[in-house]
Amino acid sequence: MKVVIIGAGSLLFTREFINDMMCVPEFRDHVEFVLHDVHAKNLDRVYHLCKRDMESNKVGSKISATLDRRRALKGAHYIFCSVRVGGLEAYEQDVKIPLKYGVAQCVGDTLCAGGIMYAQRTIPVMLDFCRDAAELAHKDCLFISHVNPMAMNTWACNQYGGVRFVGLCHGVFHGAHQIAGVLGIPAKELDYICAGINHQTWFIRLRHKGKDVSGKLLAAFEKDSEESRKEKVRIDVLRRFGYYSTESNGHLSEYLAWYRKRPSDLKNWIDLERWQGGETCGYVRVLDRRRNDFDRDFPKLLKQEPWPYLPDRRSPEHGSHLIEGLETGHLYRGHFNMPNKGLITNLPQDAIVEVPGYVDGNGINMPVVGDLPLGCAAVCNASISVQRISVEAAVHGDIDLLRQAMMMDPLVGAVCNPPEIWRMTDEMLVAQARWLPQYKKEVAKAARRLAQALRVSRKKPASCGR
Repeated sequence: MKVVIIGAGSLLFTREFINDMMCVPEFRDHVEFVLHDVHAKNLDRVYHLCKRDMESNKVGSKISATLDRRRALKGAHYIFCSVRVGGLEAYEQDVKIPLKYGVAQCVGDTLCAGGIMYAQRTIPVMLDFCRDAAELAHKDCLFISHVNPMAMNTWACNQYGGVRFVGLCHGVFHGAHQIAGVLGIPAKELDYICAGINHQTWFIRLRHKGKDVSGKLLAAFEKDSEESRKEKVRIDVLRRFGYYSTESNGHLSEYLAWYRKRPSDLKNWIDLERWQGGETCGYVRVLDRRRNDFDRDFPKLLKQEPWPYLPDRRSPEHGSHLIEGLETGHLYRGHFNMPNKGLITNLPQDAIVEVPGYVDGNGINMPVVGDLPLGCAAVCNASISVQRISVEAAVHGDIDLLRQAMMMDPLVGAVCNPPEIWRMTDEMLVAQARWLPQYKKEVAKAARRLAQALRVSRKKPASCGR
């Protein structure tokens, strides 16, 4: 079984995934891992760490690394992808340019101005991956993505990629553990249904030993001193909508303009003790601080003992469990990002939804959730409209659609007027031109518009008549 990891030069992601796979007894001697990245130094380091782990555990599975993507993908049965197109340099611009216009993002990787531009950079690259996979990989290959903006990338690749494609995120099981914690019950005893769109998924049913406990949740969060301080936005949404959302306080606040449109109000909703609490530019600050972590931590990791492949070290991440279900028939229940096609009956059919599914030897089987509560559906629908326009803009390099996506975004539209949005879009296009080949002609026009605007602003203003 050939498993390819694109973007494998991550210090932890690749190593943890291989650890999870090797914790499955049926896989220990039967997997060929191929690591691919465009950064040769990081790829080589991760390869040697993972190879050392595999040799120490005496598994029969194999591992190799290559800078040649097409060579890596040939004959692949599964493709895992974790990439950040443009790296930290582009991501800083996703957040800092909109801030000049008053758009204060905490993360900026899913929706809002940052998420929209992230999609413009990422979707063309992901479609290149899919085209190579469709040509070179095994005919039944499954492409599994961990790449944000999850919904937009998954939408584009399902519609235009030509391969089987599913998106994975860990937000649901993190939220479930948080809910179990405030309710004072073991996480494994919490029975729940969580559905919506990625990073806006709602816990619409909560049961413990067969009894509905959803009515206890608000009081439990309000009584918990730590959570009531860290999760002001999420608790307020629970209070007003009746359902808890999966994502962190900072993430959720970006999608709902009520919490971030006025700087004077922002302090009422964020927790500055951790970046996930909603700090403006919080995630950029953390990534910038970690910029040199790989160089600093790699020598330390080499001095540590290799990881033992033990079942209790297996992470709750969906990837290895998904493959285990498909290959061995062992039943697995997880949450997957896939085209709606009637799964959530009051969301658009073409949208990418995050819903519970069951995996076994018959494939990924998705039961129908039905209607979301009307308020939850309305929140998701506002984002879905932005996602749909953003995907088409990215695929076709359509600046009109890109501008419209920015205008329709809840937070951008609440803060900026149309001329400001168009100028902000121009500025982001010019700043990120090297990662936006589909906008080559539009970038040149945007640069001229910005230069003209600068000349006009430097002219001496006309004096008023008497």
